[in-house]
Amino acid sequence: MESFSDIFGQVMQAMLANKLRTFLTMFGIAWGVGSLLVLVGLGEGFRSGQRKNLADVGNDVILMWGGLIPAVPNQHTAQRPYKLTPDDETQMRQLPELRAVTGLLTRTDLYEVSQWSNTSSQVIGAEPNFPTVRFVPILAGRFLDEGDMLQRRRVAILGQKTLELLFPGRPFLGQSITINGTEFTVIGEAGTTGHGDNNSDNQRVFIPLSTMQELFAMKGENIPHDALGSIQYQPAIHGDSAAAIAAVHRLIARNHGFDPSNPDAFDEWDTIHTSRLVDKIFDAMDVFLGGVGVVTLGLGAVGIINIMLVAVTERTREIGLRKALGATRRSILTQFFLEGLLLTTVSGVIGIAISAAFMGVLQLLLTDKMPGFDPPRLVWWSALLALGSLAVCGIVAGVYPASQAAALEPVEALRRE
Repeated sequence: MESFSDIFGQVMQAMLANKLRTFLTMFGIAWGVGSLLVLVGLGEGFRSGQRKNLADVGNDVILMWGGLIPAVPNQHTAQRPYKLTPDDETQMRQLPELRAVTGLLTRTDLYEVSQWSNTSSQVIGAEPNFPTVRFVPILAGRFLDEGDMLQRRRVAILGQKTLELLFPGRPFLGQSITINGTEFTVIGEAGTTGHGDNNSDNQRVFIPLSTMQELFAMKGENIPHDALGSIQYQPAIHGDSAAAIAAVHRLIARNHGFDPSNPDAFDEWDTIHTSRLVDKIFDAMDVFLGGVGVVTLGLGAVGIINIMLVAVTERTREIGLRKALGATRRSILTQFFLEGLLLTTVSGVIGIAISAAFMGVLQLLLTDKMPGFDPPRLVWWSALLALGSLAVCGIVAGVYPASQAAALEPVEALRRE
């Protein structure tokens, strides 16, 4: 009985005897596996980038602004504007459908000056709970607290880009800046959000909402002095905004005198709905890109099946000779099993390694360089699926015709052309 090492040696001899055919077969398999992994990784990169963008906004956040109330539903003439107020926010905090509510007021027409430089950043009047609703990392110092709000303190937290402009390479905590001529003390630094160096979200200044309303209230006719630019909230049920939005619509419509069933009267952004929509879009993209990859992989599978069928047919006389010399059917099948397994596994591993290296280079070159897009990354389930399916194709394509040839009598096998 032949040992495993003898059978393995025969496998290697058979593969080396047809170097070009072996190389082309392995190249086709590696190309199919690599293409599938890169295409699936590309779709996952898009998905990951969009999720990061939404995560930078916050977790489970609905953003609401003041709106316009149509005189007639679905008509955009004779619209009456309304602004959100602290009373709206106070009542929203009492809704059981919500777990967190925060109000803010934003202006982009204010001028900030330090002793070294000046800029015009986005100034946000915020409440102490703002970082629990929205994503605001604090790198140094602190964020706002209840004392800042109650006492209307003139304190500020600077975003990274604003900090670089106003205090280039200099100490900033405890230092003073002026906003439209009013002095503020810097108490903290807000970390980077978003991607890329030009993200405007990092050029911002946070001050207490009460101070913002006192010094820099919203301008315009028939606008309350304490009007809010936005109210942002999170639903009580994670990942489910339907009940929360319905409750908020009823409350705001009652307070401002319009029908809550009129969608044109609300100006809002539901990040939960957007996240689900993004997932559906990229699920479809994964199916499309995966389908293209599967077609490419299928071509590799057809190639290896064809090669194995030709190889076994050419070696029918060899199988008959080996049977005449005492080789068992099991040893013959083992040889072709190992040959198919070796061809597909080694080729698949090469394809995985090359695609992983290629995607690793893209990660180094493109990470955080393209907002909304992450470079493709290796998805292991697709690698294992590709490798497994090709291995099955190679083994079946080798073992089945070999079993047919091994079932022949030695004399009959030797007669085959």
